[in-house]
Order: sequence, then C-alpha cells, then structure tokens
Amino acid sequence: MLRIAALAVAFLAIRIFTAAIVAVPGYTDAYYYVSIAEHVARGDGLVADFVWSPLEAPRLEDLPVPSNRFWMPLVSLVQAAGIAALGGLLGPFRAAQLVSIVFAVLVPVACYVAARSLGANERWALLGAALVGMGGLFLPAWVTLDSYGLAAIVGTIYFLALARAARGESWWGAVAGSAVGALFLARAEGSILGLGLLALVVSPRTRRAGLTGSAVALVVGAAWLARDSLLGGAGDVFARSVLLVRYEDLFALRGPTLDAFLANGADVMAAKLSALGSNAVTFLFAFAILPVAGLVAGARATWGRPEVRAFVGLAVAVYLAESVVWTLHSTRGSYVHSLAAFLPFGFAIAAVGGQTLLASASAPARGLAVAVAVAMCLVISVAALAQFDPTFGASERSRRAAVDAIPAGPFLALDASAWHWIAGRPVIVTPSDGPDAAACLAARYGARSLVLEAAHLGAYDALYASGGGVAWLDAPVDRGAIRIFPVRGDLVCATAR
Repeated sequence: MLRIAALAVAFLAIRIFTAAIVAVPGYTDAYYYVSIAEHVARGDGLVADFVWSPLEAPRLEDLPVPSNRFWMPLVSLVQAAGIAALGGLLGPFRAAQLVSIVFAVLVPVACYVAARSLGANERWALLGAALVGMGGLFLPAWVTLDSYGLAAIVGTIYFLALARAARGESWWGAVAGSAVGALFLARAEGSILGLGLLALVVSPRTRRAGLTGSAVALVVGAAWLARDSLLGGAGDVFARSVLLVRYEDLFALRGPTLDAFLANGADVMAAKLSALGSNAVTFLFAFAILPVAGLVAGARATWGRPEVRAFVGLAVAVYLAESVVWTLHSTRGSYVHSLAAFLPFGFAIAAVGGQTLLASASAPARGLAVAVAVAMCLVISVAALAQFDPTFGASERSRRAAVDAIPAGPFLALDASAWHWIAGRPVIVTPSDGPDAAACLAARYGARSLVLEAAHLGAYDALYASGGGVAWLDAPVDRGAIRIFPVRGDLVCATAR
C-alpha cells in the first residue's frame, strides 16, 4: 500500500502541473457545468441565465430557465460543493477544478485496487495504475471541469460491487445500483451499465442482489426523469439526441423530426458507419494502443469472473449505442466521455493480461514490453496536453479580447455557455435556422448584437463572409476572426416557432 500511496502523491503533483495548463473550462460542456454549479452554490438551484440550445427554452421562457434538460446534473452538483467551500478563496473555476483533481488523484488507486482484486501481483497492478494515471488521451481531461474523474471512480466501484453482487450479496447489489444511478446522473448513457444488474436477475442465486441493485438504480433514474417530465419537452430532448441528420440541428428552433431523419437515410447510415470506425479508433487511443493487447489477454484469462464478462459486454453495448443511436453526439465527444467509466477497470484487466502474456518471457523481454507501453502512453499523454491550450485556451483568450466590442446587454452567439462565462451576461444561442429565426430570439430576449466566430453554423456563411445583407443588423465590428453585428433598431419576428 505504501507504493500505491506514493504513486498517488506523485500523480497529485502531475495533476497540479496539468491544472496550470488547463486554466480555462475550454469547451461547451465544461463551461455549462461550472456556470450551473455557480448557481447551485449560491442557492439558486439548477437554473441557467443563458440558453445554450433551444431545447432548454422550448417556449422561449424568461431567464433564468431550468437547466440540465440535456446534460445531467451530478458534475455541477459536486463542483458546487467546491465553489461553496473554497470559491471565495480560489475563485469559482479553481474551486470547481479542485474537485476534479481530487477524483483524478484517486483514479490510479482505483485501478490498483481493481487489478489486485483480479489477481494481478503488486508490480503489474502498479503498472496499470501508472498507465491510467498518465492518462493518454485523458491527461488533460482528468483536471477539466467535467465528468471524467468522477465517472472513472464510480465506474470502478460499480464493477467491484458487481463482483460481490454476483456472489449473491444483496448489499453489494445495492452499491452497484447506486453506482449506476450516479453514472446516469453524470452522463445519461451511464444507465446502460444497469444491464449488468439485470443479468444477475436471471440466476436464482443472484436474483435478489440483481433486483435490489436494479431497484436502487431505477429509483434514482425515475426521480430525475420525473423532474424532466414536469418541465416538459422530453420528446424534443429525444429528437435532438437520436434523430439528428446534421449536428447543427441540435441548435434549430424546430426540433428534428422522424420524417426528416428517414428521408435522409443515406446520410444517416453513412454517419453511423463512420462513427463505428472513428469510435473504434478512439477506444484504441483511450487505452494507449499497446495495452489493448493486455486488455484482450486479461479478459480471456479472467473470463470466469462475472465482473469481467460484464465489463466486456457493457463496453460493447456502450460502443454500439454511442455509434448507432447517439451517432453525431458520439463523434463530438460523447463516446470518449463514456469510456471514462471503463478506464481504471480496463487497465486493471490489462495488467492481469500483461502478467499472463509475459509470465514465461525473459526479464529483458518483459522490461522492453513494459517500456514500450509506458513510452506510448506517455507520448499520447503529452500530445493530448500540448493541444489543450492552443485549442481551448487560445479560443477563450480571443473571446475575452472581443468582449469590449460587444454592445451592452444580452447577445446571440453559438457557444452560449462559454460566452456567458466569459462575458458575464445573458447569452442566447444563435439558431441554426438562420438570421430570420435569430431575429425572433433577439426580439424575445432583448439581444443587442449577434456574435459570429470562424466556426459558425452554415446558415450564417453569407453573413459572416460579406458582413451585410441582413436588414436588422448593422455592419460588424471585427476582433480577429470574431465578427460582432450590432442590432439595428426594433426587431420583428419574421418566422414562426
């Protein structure tokens, strides 16, 4: 235990170093989570004073609107605890990030415990812990304001509890069910892990544990779904999750329809086939490529264990659900989020596999294999971290530099949660329906400008390129690649919702 404790301390230092580089929320999800967390910490509850997608204001309700109709609430709730406790000292961003760091420090410990439970010796368990601690693709993710570390810890608890529940221990069934509930509240696709509990119901010996766990998970899920039902618009959430033909349709005033989805069958199928390929590549890189061989070998060596069979079956189920059902969301980050819940336990299985594969190898051969695996993981980790600030940090800096040119009051922008965090004002999503629909939103919420960035919706290509041609907008003010169009006079809604 002293060695894993020392490893955890070493990774704490690495987390602090990476947090110095991951100095902004960076992308839409993280901006959203921390903005809601601030409201919760102030006692306002789950509300947002911005509209990141029309699905959160289906009837163009007054601000603030109820939040988390699409994203789940648990990440914001745990960040709110950090903000409430230390926000005055550290500021809301660093206080929320501290919560992520705490979970991240526990990730290698969780992997070590899992590997030992599967039969890995201490050295191989420490290797698995070190690899998952380095993170590969997840190195910057561990300290972002997101669900990665939380899901990794809860996911590992789930698989460890499932092993005990598979012996017929109902208490551990309840723990596994609680983990499924927590994963669902962190990421909606976490509910898929409930299939592991249902599998226990088949056998009389484990039926009670399976039913107990399933009941706990269902209570958590039903409570949240009841809240969503009371808010209304559940069908719109489903359509924007499953029936997207273009990702831009997520931001349309009118939600996607089944007829349009079926009418574009060729494009839909092409996107699903592409997602199956790209998500497979994401899986390989998430496990740092070479350890995948250990994962396969470890799964074969421990196939008699129910938690390992559950891991394999659920990993396949999540991969297929993300690729085939939530296709366009999966390729824009949803699938890599889902993998976080599998990562520590997966590296634990890989540690057992490495131990099995190299049991009869010479010491130099074992050393070379380990060195190559560590080097590969290190390269992927450094590459992932090196991309964060040039991508996300640069984006926030350019936005902050443009804030002074945005007329006072609410404004329209595509990434509403990011702009709200940066500008500290109400921001309404620029709808993908085009400028006429944008005029309706501007009129409804009193927006005084429209902000377009180089990455914008297709319906605004002509406006961004020419800087004119829309009667209700004045000539733009440019700040680098950001074009700010002041609203001209009083607005009239020229389209129907």
